[in-house]
Amino acid sequence: MTTMPKAKPTKDEKAKELWLEGTQRLTEGRVREAVELYEESIEAKPTAEGYTYRGWAVSSLGRIDEAIDDCKKAIQIDPEFGNPYNDIGVYLMQKGKLDDAIPWFETAKQARRYEPRHFPYLNMGRVYVAKGEEMRALDEFVKALDLNPNDSVVLNAINKIDYTVN
Repeated sequence: MTTMPKAKPTKDEKAKELWLEGTQRLTEGRVREAVELYEESIEAKPTAEGYTYRGWAVSSLGRIDEAIDDCKKAIQIDPEFGNPYNDIGVYLMQKGKLDDAIPWFETAKQARRYEPRHFPYLNMGRVYVAKGEEMRALDEFVKALDLNPNDSVVLNAINKIDYTVN
């Protein structure tokens, strides 16, 4: 009995395989390995996911500007992919640029392709908490909860809001 040789994976398949492997490494805390796998994925075929997740990985190494650049490349490839918009907002928050982060979260909210959908609302709420605008933050957190009921992070954020009136 002869076996058929395996078909060589397409560029799309290879890119996805490497991206998924990179994501596994990233969740295991093996960041540098993840970065290498994302780079191989991008080399096989540049994708919005490859650049976005590479940005996430390099951001954890403190390379925030590089992460923002990766997200902008992801947006050029697929403007309907919401994750890089949200991630840019997060990176800007990390740089203390709260007002600059807001339009990125607003764009992420409108993206056709985005999971987890509640993240830009959660992050927008965090911006408003940092700015001392608790009621606006609460509104964003409630919207996040509508999209993802029972999310413990959102519930904790709501519980931390100071409802006292001065």
